[in-house]
Amino acid sequence: MRVEFWFEFASTYSYLSAMRLPDLAEERGIDVIWRPFLLGPVFAAQGLSDSPFNIYPVKGRYMWRDMARRTDALGLAFAKPEPFPQNGLLAARVATAALPDAAGIAFCQNVYDAQFAQGKNIASVDVTADCAEAAGLSRQIMEQAQSDTVKAKLRAATEDAQAKGLFGAPSFTVDEELFWGDDRLEEALDWAVKHG
Repeated sequence: MRVEFWFEFASTYSYLSAMRLPDLAEERGIDVIWRPFLLGPVFAAQGLSDSPFNIYPVKGRYMWRDMARRTDALGLAFAKPEPFPQNGLLAARVATAALPDAAGIAFCQNVYDAQFAQGKNIASVDVTADCAEAAGLSRQIMEQAQSDTVKAKLRAATEDAQAKGLFGAPSFTVDEELFWGDDRLEEALDWAVKHG
């Protein structure tokens, strides 16, 4: 049985899942397919023009405090990025080009670390290129990420996410079962083990 991990680089809680998932999945013998997608079109289809954490300030205040608690409990560094949400389009394209290789996963974790541990702006070409280089990806990945093929693949992934009923990130799908949120990560993996 395999789990699809749907993530958006601007998503705070996707940071937590991306950093925890490889070890948790390996412990359970679960194959994970990393699926970058864009939340902008998903939110727009719901009538939202911004992150719900910005639209509803009380929800946003809770989330930032919750992230501080969760990262502390998990032993992860945390820095609130400015601006929020950040534009993760370039990073999503690089991830689309680099996955499913291990270097692609390392790149994704590097991007999350740059944004949510170091407070860097991942919309920066230099920041994204540094994340790619640190993951062992060649410099050509930056050019490949801008190809029509990769752009179309990312658009298709976002459309696929919407077709599967995703409304936020992180999300996990196991066949037709949808699990939403970092707090459902273990449940998704356990479901895959039980029903595999």
